Amino acid sequence: LRLQDVEKVHPDALQFPDFHEQLAGDMRRETELFFYNIVRENRPLLELYTANYSFMNERLAHHYGIKGVTGDNFRKVAYADSTRTGLLGHGSVLTLTSHANRTSPVLRGKWVMEVIMGSPPPAPPPNVPDLEKTGASKEGRMLTTRERMEQHRDNASCRSCHQFIDPIGLALDNFDVTGRWRIRENGMPLDTRGDFYDGTPVSTPSQLQRALMKRPTPLVRTFTLNLMAYATGRRMEYYDMPAIRRISSDAAAKGYRFADFVSGVVASEAFRAKRVSVANAAVKTND
Repeated sequence: LRLQDVEKVHPDALQFPDFHEQLAGDMRRETELFFYNIVRENRPLLELYTANYSFMNERLAHHYGIKGVTGDNFRKVAYADSTRTGLLGHGSVLTLTSHANRTSPVLRGKWVMEVIMGSPPPAPPPNVPDLEKTGASKEGRMLTTRERMEQHRDNASCRSCHQFIDPIGLALDNFDVTGRWRIRENGMPLDTRGDFYDGTPVSTPSQLQRALMKRPTPLVRTFTLNLMAYATGRRMEYYDMPAIRRISSDAAAKGYRFADFVSGVVASEAFRAKRVSVANAAVKTND
């Protein structure tokens, strides 16, 4: 989940005076405990994205605007509404996909496509100015993130990729740099409307979550691939994909329980037998 990147983002102290290292550590701990709970209780994998609960202490709960949590110890907390759902409502993910002084729908959309969906967008074309080049409108008003993105997409070479990235990131733009909920940016109401790649309208985190759940196969296969890479200690190759598809489909038939993914990996040929290079095989044959 690239949680190590949380430490690389330092939100602007003037804009986000309540953010500090302890809070950043709490955010990372929340996501770790959330994942460990799914492992220990053998919960369905898709609960990573659909869970209506998380783990937090008083400091993190206060940051999220959740009442009734006291003390430094983390505990399981149920959400009162669907504002936050699963990983996409975690401050860790929302902060590591932001810049110091503003949110980044591009970074957030790219993170979802790469980490969750396993479909990384291509690298941007050369000589394309970034969003920082567009700061204010002709009236002197600071542009919202969406307005800067629309100017950026005027470049035809950018539009083909951003039409997939931006709707995902914009659906999460109600969360600010530090993961707090907001409805305005630079004094202007947020406009988070967009269309998912299949045409589904998405403008909120809950709508994005439902759009992802309509086609869970990419999410499940991406998780299986990462689990297999972790278990074998190597990068997955094309010849590993049949096993990954088989493990995913077998686990799906049993309700996506976490243990079924683990047992599928352990029973796989890739885990049980290490591939020997041609050079090493030749040496052993000569011996």
